[in-house]
Amino acid sequence: MEVVEFTDPFCPWAWGSEPVLRALRRSLGGAAAHRRVFGILFDEDEEPAPDPDAEAAWYGEFVARVSGHTGAPRPARLRWVAASSWPASLAAAAAEAQGPRVAERVLRRLRESMFVRGEPADTPERIAAALRGVPGLDAAALAAAAASAPVRERVARDRAETRAPRPEVVGLRGPGPHPGGAKEIAAGHRYALPTLLFRGPAGCRVVPGWRTAAEYLAAARAVCPQLPAAPDDRPSAAELLRRHRSLTAPELPDGPPPGAVAVETPGGPLHLSPEEAAVSPLLSAS
Repeated sequence: MEVVEFTDPFCPWAWGSEPVLRALRRSLGGAAAHRRVFGILFDEDEEPAPDPDAEAAWYGEFVARVSGHTGAPRPARLRWVAASSWPASLAAAAAEAQGPRVAERVLRRLRESMFVRGEPADTPERIAAALRGVPGLDAAALAAAAASAPVRERVARDRAETRAPRPEVVGLRGPGPHPGGAKEIAAGHRYALPTLLFRGPAGCRVVPGWRTAAEYLAAARAVCPQLPAAPDDRPSAAELLRRHRSLTAPELPDGPPPGAVAVETPGGPLHLSPEEAAVSPLLSAS
């Protein structure tokens, strides 16, 4: 089975969905190949806002509303709206060559730059600062790969794939807060973010928008009826924090484990492992 995730480093719904998507990957384990598609929420050919401060205030209010639904951290103040999703998407795509753990951590740091610190890492310099101290990361190799033609071509394919949504999500309507119908754009439609496609022996299912773990697993079983049962044992909070290095409140129903370092935000805390807290830019001066 293949799971295709349409996302963007600066999408607030994708940020809020991370706890459920992490749990989905644990449930599926080695039964599924996972592929991310970077959809480019903020394109590089868009006209700049005439009043950047007003745009940032407006978008910050939107992020706050999404945070109210998802329980994800949000910044006290969004200092600017990302000029483009391209630099962060290129970096996240390039990180995949350094292995899944590095790739997960890079994408997480990029999201945290916007949704915790309020300073989206939308230039190579800001990306380098946001990724300082990521364990196992070869920063020089990442920067070179992100600037390379093959990685740009890959993200361009991702962008195009996002703008060719399956017909079942075009015109889709449903109850809120985020049913996930394809978004109308000048050139047609694109997938709402996040959207997941499940492809398996029994066909394809598309699961768009803000969804539960049960809905994702139901789609997985629909396309792969022989899918093994998900493991019953959920990792402890301490194990989750060791594995992911940062967790939000929805991932910690019983509270953070001892030693976790909280970064407080108006949308709730982000909990860092002691190792992550020692190197995280979130705890350094702006």
